[in-house]
Amino acid sequence: MAMTTGGATASGAYGNGNSGGFGASGPYGASGDPGVRGASGAGSAGSPASVPEPGRGRLRSGFGLLGPRHGRHSLSVEQVDSLALPIGDDGVVIGVDAEGQPAVLGLNRPTPYDVVLIGGLWTAQVLALRAAATGARVAVETGRAPAWMQMVHAMGGGQNGMSVHDVGRVPPQGSSAGNPVLVVRDCGMRPPRGRVVSGPWQSVLTLLPYLSPVAPRLLRQARLVGVQRVSPDEAAEIGRALALPRGDVDSLPTLADGVTLWCADRDRQYVMTQPTDAETGLFGTPRRMD
Repeated sequence: MAMTTGGATASGAYGNGNSGGFGASGPYGASGDPGVRGASGAGSAGSPASVPEPGRGRLRSGFGLLGPRHGRHSLSVEQVDSLALPIGDDGVVIGVDAEGQPAVLGLNRPTPYDVVLIGGLWTAQVLALRAAATGARVAVETGRAPAWMQMVHAMGGGQNGMSVHDVGRVPPQGSSAGNPVLVVRDCGMRPPRGRVVSGPWQSVLTLLPYLSPVAPRLLRQARLVGVQRVSPDEAAEIGRALALPRGDVDSLPTLADGVTLWCADRDRQYVMTQPTDAETGLFGTPRRMD
């Protein structure tokens, strides 16, 4: 999610964790009065009365026009910290963090990017739909095509960049900076090794309904891991694989529907995915079980 905001503790209705792996975009801009001073001095800058005689000659000839003269903008040292600049945070809005700020996941990257989601089909479909809305092509590899075809039909029968393929039948996608691709692998508990892998401008999201024997390998390869509600035993195993603090391990069996703990390296953030009216009409309300 590109954009990384690490180090801040996320606390609230979903659990505790540090934000990272994706951006939490907020109200950018300076807080308070930045104290920018305007021009100083008497008279109207650039008026004929204030232009010296040589300048008047240039004005009459049409060359060397003099623009308005302003004083230098300046800030005191104390005021510099009040400035903020909108840097980064482009991608897919996947929900809100524990403070109610938008959480953004950058899926379109110039380098390979693998994401593993241990969770429900509902969340994977919302992420795929939102990725398509940002202009990415979405290729779904699945053994349950009917569950995905309703979304394809709702988007115009595949004319808007979404396609569904049987397991092992995803063709090369030809991704590029102007044509980014998200491959969603919904292949059950033991997904086979994919023919189409992550690469420049092509991210891969692998959905696991629960932990399985192949999960440790996938977790090691992933750049980002999302975990929804799991059993206490699964939480303990995931905690060991991702080096999660005890508080996060204890919270995983209690997460509400639609809440995901996203982990990237040592950074963590709880995110609640809230559907739009259109998404509710298409997928229903958030749910962990399919």
